[in-house]
Amino acid sequence: MVTHSRTSLVDLLNQHGLKPSRALGQNFVVDPNTVRRIARLANVGEGDLVLEIGPGLGSLTLALVETGATVEAIEIDKYLLEPLRSVVEPHGVVVHHADALEADYETILRGRNAVVVANLPYNVATPLVLHLLETVPQITRMLVMVQKEVGERYAAQAGEEAFGAVSLRVQYFADASIAGKVGPNVFVPKPNVDSALVSIVRRDQVRIDPNLVSEADLFEVVRMAFGQRRKMLRRSLQGWTTDGVFERAGIDETRRPEELTLEEFAQLAAAR
Repeated sequence: MVTHSRTSLVDLLNQHGLKPSRALGQNFVVDPNTVRRIARLANVGEGDLVLEIGPGLGSLTLALVETGATVEAIEIDKYLLEPLRSVVEPHGVVVHHADALEADYETILRGRNAVVVANLPYNVATPLVLHLLETVPQITRMLVMVQKEVGERYAAQAGEEAFGAVSLRVQYFADASIAGKVGPNVFVPKPNVDSALVSIVRRDQVRIDPNLVSEADLFEVVRMAFGQRRKMLRRSLQGWTTDGVFERAGIDETRRPEELTLEEFAQLAAAR
């Protein structure tokens, strides 16, 4: 199966009078080696359902089909639908026209578990990843390509420079790790930043037992703390704390938010 080269993708855009949409953050992958590498890292094959979000003109889609997996795709851009379908439907790919942030995943998945593989626009990557983790349990894992700094936030651990509220939110639902890096030269148009491939594997249960502390209470303290991440906890949590909460939690009030693990934030929330 032939995936798009830079020339063939540009030709397809020209045939349909299209240009990559800046508003939708479109950067199409045009290197066959890169899309096959992504498909390999996704670790999918026969018997797997892959849901690709933002397939563009099908470069990665075709590489995913080569693995033997069943592939369905969600594309928001109505102008891409005709050329995309002309490329991927002959290979059995179903294309859904929808906004991935608002899509009816119950109807799309029909009770099936799925692996999301996606080259995500930088401007919607984090809201979308969190939306899928929070609301679509049938998605058991993801391999997403995002801006390198964003990917590092997803995978960061307490004490690391990239660690923050997003890291904790991802950790609550899943285990994330950097699976690879991708340079800007494989895209049309060429972005100004490097990209990262992030593996996100949903946990069987959320990381903090809701019987110990509710999700709402846990992330209330996380949001408060990271609202002033450079300050000590006694300052950033001023107005949230009660007398003796740090002592009951066993947390030093002079520590800073980026030093605390999710479990330690749970101790604080439970001690309030």
